[in-house]
Amino acid sequence: MSGQQTIMTGLLGYPVEHSMSPVMQNAAFKQLGIPYYYAAFAVHPDRLGQAVEGIRALGFRGVNVTIPHKVNVIDFLDDLHEEARLIGAVNTIVHENGKLIGYNTDGRGYVRSLLRETKISLSEQNVLILGAGGAARAIAVSLARSGVAGMVITNRTPEKAAELAESIQRHTDTRVRALSLSDLPDVVPDSTLLINTTSVGMSPNESDSPVPGELLHQRLVVSDLVYNPLETKLLKEARQAGCVTHSGLGMLVHQGALAFELWTGKEAPAELMYEKAHHMLTST
Repeated sequence: MSGQQTIMTGLLGYPVEHSMSPVMQNAAFKQLGIPYYYAAFAVHPDRLGQAVEGIRALGFRGVNVTIPHKVNVIDFLDDLHEEARLIGAVNTIVHENGKLIGYNTDGRGYVRSLLRETKISLSEQNVLILGAGGAARAIAVSLARSGVAGMVITNRTPEKAAELAESIQRHTDTRVRALSLSDLPDVVPDSTLLINTTSVGMSPNESDSPVPGELLHQRLVVSDLVYNPLETKLLKEARQAGCVTHSGLGMLVHQGALAFELWTGKEAPAELMYEKAHHMLTST
């Protein structure tokens, strides 16, 4: 690597101190022996436009974008990949010959992780999504585009679930419905893939679960985007009920792996990235 110019990548967010992305990405660059470096930048919302212009001015290859910038950053980009346009949010920017192109790898990262870890067939899944925020939208778009059998979105605010369901339905043949969280006892029995995209059960509220344990059944794959703790109460009760379980760390790793591939054109060492992220979580 000596004598080679360092190619910069990074993360724009506010705050960013606890991000696992620098450790994951820099380990991946090192493993492949390529002169890339990844750094986290705390960017106040008022300075987002200047920060994005800095990517161009400094010749960065690209960046990840996290809370609270995923939607507002779109105003400062030259173009959007189709999936980012459908999701309405960007988590990865690629700098191509002076142009800044926005992508969203959250949904595809989730699907890649889910398939690798559970080996399920998406076309056979009746999906139940808990929550209707940004993560739910990214996952719902990617699952609908992957051709799942059916999808139900539930949320504390039913109107928000209805708005998301309607928006997804416009772009897919998959039947998408919105229900209230109070409808869970009626809908869980017919579901085969349950995905928690809410923060219920996240540390320090580890004794909370978004679904009563008695509703869980053996035909269900239970996936929780919360990765701190690695096994939430929901996943613990699901495992005890005989369900296949899937934790949120895989999505974090694979959305990062897809960004890595967009920047470098090389296959990301996803297992190494998972190892590094897992170590950070379990050693603190």
